[in-house]
Amino acid sequence: MIIQIDQLNKSYQKHKALSDISLTVQAGSIFGLLGPNGAGKTSLIRILTQITEADSGTILFNGEPLNPKHIYQMGYLPEERGLYKKMSVKDQLLYFAELKGLSNKDAKEKLKYWVDKFEIKSWLNKKVEELSKGMQQKIQFIATVVHQPKLIILDEPFSGFDPINAQLLVDEILLLKENGASILFSTHRMDSVELLCDHIALIHQSEKVLDGPVKELKNTFKKNQFEVKYTGNSLGNQLYMEVVNTHEKHGVVTQLLNLSAGITPNQFLQNLLQEPIEIVSFQEKLPSMEDIFISAVQQRNINN
Repeated sequence: MIIQIDQLNKSYQKHKALSDISLTVQAGSIFGLLGPNGAGKTSLIRILTQITEADSGTILFNGEPLNPKHIYQMGYLPEERGLYKKMSVKDQLLYFAELKGLSNKDAKEKLKYWVDKFEIKSWLNKKVEELSKGMQQKIQFIATVVHQPKLIILDEPFSGFDPINAQLLVDEILLLKENGASILFSTHRMDSVELLCDHIALIHQSEKVLDGPVKELKNTFKKNQFEVKYTGNSLGNQLYMEVVNTHEKHGVVTQLLNLSAGITPNQFLQNLLQEPIEIVSFQEKLPSMEDIFISAVQQRNINN
């Protein structure tokens, strides 16, 4: 594991930002730190990057107590951008690379790869204030990863990106993981988690309400629901199912169904094949990360 957090607490005057947070980030994985704005995600990141200190609790980095030398092994892309508007793109990237311990020669060599990859050569001599928000985001992402950190912390990294550049960033994040980097990905947007994360933790009102591998959580929260698309006569009300909703488009009926107790998916499919319909598709309906988050928060409120 690259990060082990144990019973972390942080308060700002009377506001409790983090309450007994314990997390483990495995090396070479993408860990999603999820929750609404104000949940405590950024407070946790600021403690990890040693911008602020925890009130109590411990953090281990690669098995060692977190200390200032570990900053050089991290790359941090904050939600609020920190570029110098009057500085040229080239000078800015060199400056941040050297801050992370690279020599000027090594920085130029490593930056060449990213300049070509993100096609920004024509922008190198422009001032940051001349760039679009999306282009500034590209520059800050390069500054975050140019020194090849072991741990990359991304706080809302897709902010300001159009769909094409967002996909470019997704591809780069997955490639960084493939090349051995560990990535802590903080967001309140649940949709991007499905593509990226191996493991997630959900934080709500300073507390961890859920923690686990994405696949396991989806299986835990699934409701034995199936989506069937077909053409032909309506299925109607059958004993082996409950219809949740139905809609039709271009002659294709889509139904979301709950299976009756004791009915297996195979039995359900066998029953479908006996109906006077033509099946277009049949799949289990797994919950989205947003569904899981809502369920976890509701369960926490009931327990409290």
